[in-house]
This record gives sequence, structure tokens and C-alpha cells, in this order.
Amino acid sequence: MGDIAKGVLGGGWSLLVGWVLPSAINLAVLLLAVGPQLRGDLGALDRMRPGTAGDAALLLLFGSILLGLVLNALQTLLYRFLEGYVLWPAWAYDHGCRVQRARRQRIKDRLETPDARLSPIRLGVLHERAERYPHRDEQVGPTSLANAIRRFEEYGHDRYRLDTQVLWNELMAAVPPQTSRAAETSRTSVDFFVALLYGHAGVAVAALAALPVAEDRALVLSAAALLCALVPLWYRSAVVATDEWAAAVRALVNLGRKPLADALGLELPQELAAERTMWRLVTRMSRRPYHPAAEEAFAPFRAAPGEPCLRRCGDAS
Repeated sequence: MGDIAKGVLGGGWSLLVGWVLPSAINLAVLLLAVGPQLRGDLGALDRMRPGTAGDAALLLLFGSILLGLVLNALQTLLYRFLEGYVLWPAWAYDHGCRVQRARRQRIKDRLETPDARLSPIRLGVLHERAERYPHRDEQVGPTSLANAIRRFEEYGHDRYRLDTQVLWNELMAAVPPQTSRAAETSRTSVDFFVALLYGHAGVAVAALAALPVAEDRALVLSAAALLCALVPLWYRSAVVATDEWAAAVRALVNLGRKPLADALGLELPQELAAERTMWRLVTRMSRRPYHPAAEEAFAPFRAAPGEPCLRRCGDAS
């Protein structure tokens, strides 16, 4: 029983809460708000109607699992569209980046010259909003979600030159289990709101498509309007939920540098400048073909078993 609980609290929990549960909510809305209003000869849809409450429950269960698995498999594409990296024309991407940079600058200006009427709580909220942006202008993306995610994607590189996008699997394998588990489950809330957002949009489209054969068109139209009105709320909730994800990734980088260096056969330098040089080399080694010059470049950082690491940090930096 304990092993089952551990499995549920691991990756299965993220899948269940992040993708299957919102799929169940959206299917329930579709079955309860739209389904009963459909009348007339619907062909194959008529044969799929559940005859009893038990049949409806089974349809909801298996449909939720199937839809949750599909959404989980497509999560990269779903995220990238909301971040503005996929299916966005160049002009929309550029316009979004300009808008986000201007919004970030307005928040920074308000923090640098705060209004005396702002309470400490409002100032704290402004600081939270400012922290949901990358520190460098060239890293600012076209949407709020893109920037909220980009801020922790660049954290390791900005501080230590450790590119977590390239070394993510190695980093997850090297850190203690509780740290890697926290990093895996911290995005569950974001997944939940993203799945809810797409599901609401899909149900709204289905409701609008069903209007010609709906018995109570006003009810179906009202349901579609309500779902559309909730989509921006779920998007905003997803952006706010990235705070926990960002904290987990920050802990992963800060606590995982030493275990990762040990696992790679390297010794973490005491000087920060030398450490940044080392992680830059590791990232370059992972992204580019091997070059004989890497032998000399890595020599100051390689740890010999049972012997102290003799590094020339001054020369490397």
C-alpha cells in the first residue's frame, strides 16, 4: 500500500491532478450543459449517448483518462502556443514582446519611485509582478506566461552559466530525490490551469457548434459565454501558479550544482568566476561536437579519484 501511495504522489499524481482532473471537469460541463440540449437525428452521436447513470459515469471516467493522456502528450505544444512561440506570426510575436517590455518597465518605474499612498501589501504585489519577468530585456517574451516561465529557465545560466534547458536530465538525476520530486510536482498547478483553459475553450466551441440543434439555445449560448469569460481567469491563474515552479527550479539549481559536478567527475571551484567558466564549458560540451581543445579547457576542473583537484582557476577564468 505504501508503494502505491508513493507512486501516486510521484509522477502519477502530476498526471492525475494536472491533466486528468481538468479533463474530467470539462467533459462533465460538456455532458451536463450541452449534451442534454441536443435534439434531432445526430447520427453516431446518438449511439454514443449514455443510457444510464452508470454508463455516463464510465464514459466520463474513460473519456477523462484518455483526454488527459492526450493533453499530457501534447503539453509542450500547448505551452508553447500560450507562450507565443508556436503558431504566432512574426508581427504578433514582436508586438507582444514590445507590450511586455513596456509593462515590465512600468512596474520597475513604480517600484523605483513608489507612491506614498501604496500600502506595503500593494508594494509586495508589485514586487511579485516584477519577479515574474526575466532580468534581461532580450529574454522578455511576448506573453505573461512566457515571461513567468522564462524567468526561471534563465536562472541557472544567469547566476552560474549552468543552462538548465540543456542539462535538465543530468541535474534531475544528480539531486536528492526530494528535490527532484519537488521540481516535478511544482508545475502541477500550472498544468491544471492550462488544461482547464484549453478544455473550456474546446467546450465553448462545441457549444457554439451545437446551437443549430440545441433545444434551449439561450442556455447553450450562456454556457459558451461563461466558459469564454473564464478562460482569461485560468490563464492568469496559470501565470501566478508559476511562482511555486520557479522556487522549485531555483532550489534545484542552487542545491544541485555540487552533486551534478561530482556526478560529472568535476570538482566545484571555490571562486564563482571559475565555477561560471566550468558550467559554460559543460554546457558547450553538451551542445556541440567534441573538440580536442576541451581536454585542456576541462583540465583545471576534473577531479582525479583519491587525489585533490589541481586547477588553474585563474587561467581558466
